[in-house]
Amino acid sequence: MISWLDSTKTTEEIAKELLGMLVVKETPNGRTSGWIVETEAYLGELDAAAHSFAGKRTPRLESMYEKAGTIYVYSMHTHQMLNLVVQKKDIPEAILIRALEPYEGISLMEERRQQTGISLTDGPGKLTKAFAIDKTDDGTWACTPPLVITMDERRYPKKIDSSKRIGIPNKGEWTDALLRYSVKGNPYVSRIKGKKELDHGWIEN
Repeated sequence: MISWLDSTKTTEEIAKELLGMLVVKETPNGRTSGWIVETEAYLGELDAAAHSFAGKRTPRLESMYEKAGTIYVYSMHTHQMLNLVVQKKDIPEAILIRALEPYEGISLMEERRQQTGISLTDGPGKLTKAFAIDKTDDGTWACTPPLVITMDERRYPKKIDSSKRIGIPNKGEWTDALLRYSVKGNPYVSRIKGKKELDHGWIEN
């Protein structure tokens, strides 16, 4: 079963299980895909860093209140941010996809980003531009094209790092909560520290 459809899983557990799953975006210009290497969990109404904190509900946030598997895309500083809703309808918890390791369509990503190498997708705004993910994807279903998160051709991390989320100041205990997860040693993890592994931190298939 896809992890976000398992009602017994916590958002933190799903954020870890997403690492290694494949994000695929189909467009008229071509197909791009990449493995998830970094996520951040947002725990809904109790989480002072979540958009849905204290039950906030506006038309812009409506996708967060939909069923698990709904895509939630929001804008921040002109960048689009890709999130996956992971709990039952009206339980607004979601996971931010922070970084991807490219797999298919790399030349198309380079054309869109006017960049090459690690900087293509090593951040949440970078990956959405590389994949042409935008507000038209908001509210769509992650198991149905054009934007899909799939276990097909997935990879498995050797080790998962946990750390504080990025850009969460002045939120009390939620600023320091270890709700950011990444594939240890993968060079595409944003603001990576430490050794980068030659195998990018994956278990061999």
